[in-house]
Amino acid sequence: MEESVTVKILLSVLVLPVLAFFTSLCFWPGVVIKAYNWFWHRKLGLTVRYSYSGSYRFCYLCRGTPGGATPSLLLLHGFSAGKDMWLPFVKHLPTNQHVVCVDMPGHEGTSRTGVEDYSIQGQVARIHQFVQSIGLVKRPFHLVGTSMGGNVAGVYAATYPAQLSGLTLMCPSGLVYPTDSEFISQLRELEKNPEQESIPLIPSTHQELEEMLQLCCYAPLKLPRQVLRGLLDNRIHHNGFYREVFMELVDEKSRYSLQENLHLITSPLQVLWGKQDKVLDVSGASVLEAAVPNCQVALIDNCGHTIALERPRKAAKLIMDFLTVQKADRDTEKHS
Repeated sequence: MEESVTVKILLSVLVLPVLAFFTSLCFWPGVVIKAYNWFWHRKLGLTVRYSYSGSYRFCYLCRGTPGGATPSLLLLHGFSAGKDMWLPFVKHLPTNQHVVCVDMPGHEGTSRTGVEDYSIQGQVARIHQFVQSIGLVKRPFHLVGTSMGGNVAGVYAATYPAQLSGLTLMCPSGLVYPTDSEFISQLRELEKNPEQESIPLIPSTHQELEEMLQLCCYAPLKLPRQVLRGLLDNRIHHNGFYREVFMELVDEKSRYSLQENLHLITSPLQVLWGKQDKVLDVSGASVLEAAVPNCQVALIDNCGHTIALERPRKAAKLIMDFLTVQKADRDTEKHS
């Protein structure tokens, strides 16, 4: 009798969490995705923190402390993403590497104000406030940005060169690309038909979400429908905000911000680009290489626009190798 009761208790302990998981996945898939990200925060030793500049709030992930063998890494995500997009990338960094992933202005846990903060220059100003608020400016740090975040990172490097030890741009926006990508071609069609409301990077349906993922990734993502639903649930109520940001990014004052500031970039520059990028054509890498002296370019095979998600191990190794070389160069200069 006692054994029967014990078995029932054990079964309850084992079955109930599994049942709760599948029930949540069916009815609240967005919550399950957030819980999954929380699990990875814990597993990777990342802490969610907040900092303030006046009443403006920044939300960020961090691990480690500054002052190690390599400079701190500050990671800037792309349009409509968030700090959690860097989780696969952080997984492949050395555990003693100080890393900070911040939600860009208006995204996720960072304050959502108005369009003045969503232009590239507006975002640069807010990121400058952020690095001051957490004391990252006490020693030179390495700045990494992807897509929109790459545009912001490049203009930041042009504006505050003394703060940086180096710069990595992953398929950044803000350039004049020699070759139009599939996405840029779609944008040109949208400009001809302004009454068309759909923007490829702002999905409102499962079909549009699948099309966006196909546009951003080289290899098709075979995600279960419930996971797709969770991704859409977590995004769709932000679509009005995303549209505001998007219109600022394609406005004349932001569209070519990086291109217009290339001549001011003096930090050691590394460029990573997926060879099969359909959002921003890989020909942009040649623009950066031609404009910035001693620029190091790595073109990644079998990779689309989302390098940190598609090839996180490769990206982490390339960046850490770049940091190591830059440190060796600085040490050589000190002793010469």
